[in-house]
Amino acid sequence: MKVVARFILASVMPFKPVKEKHSAGSSIRNAICILSIIILSHAFCGTSRAQINDRVVASVDDFAITLRELNEKYAETLKRTPDITRAEVLDTMINRLLLIREADKIGLERPSEDELIGEYIDLKIRTFIYIQEKDLKNFYEENLEKFQGKDFEDVRDEIETYLVERDLNERLKKHITELREKACINIHLND
Repeated sequence: MKVVARFILASVMPFKPVKEKHSAGSSIRNAICILSIIILSHAFCGTSRAQINDRVVASVDDFAITLRELNEKYAETLKRTPDITRAEVLDTMINRLLLIREADKIGLERPSEDELIGEYIDLKIRTFIYIQEKDLKNFYEENLEKFQGKDFEDVRDEIETYLVERDLNERLKKHITELREKACINIHLND
């Protein structure tokens, strides 16, 4: 027992020569030390064996998306879009995270994430969209049947809004693709 106690203490404490003279007090101290080590080792082992209640399903650079966050967003999105998959929701979460990070980099601030993303898109993408008058007229002429005999001037704003949104979506997809290429994205979702 004394040899075991010396070995355990030597592995935990700095080396100190042990006197060969043993007394009842030293035996009690050794027993207390051994008991303390056993209690501490069980305490630390207990924490290392703690059950993990959540896991990371994706990481974007130094930010993690947990399974709990994904499940909450999926349940929320499922109410609006019943045929959406968890993988699609995760992709959307990653895209939003990338856009928010870019908005933060240029110092944008808004009370909500949606407003922050909207302002970023307006500033970085929508500002550069210009639809020429000839493109509006060409679209009108190519889609006359959709306008049911309405004059160009009556539907001009509607056509312009549609073409701006179409161009915005194309540019936004391209921008997100570029952001995804620059980021370190790891997905750990088994769907």
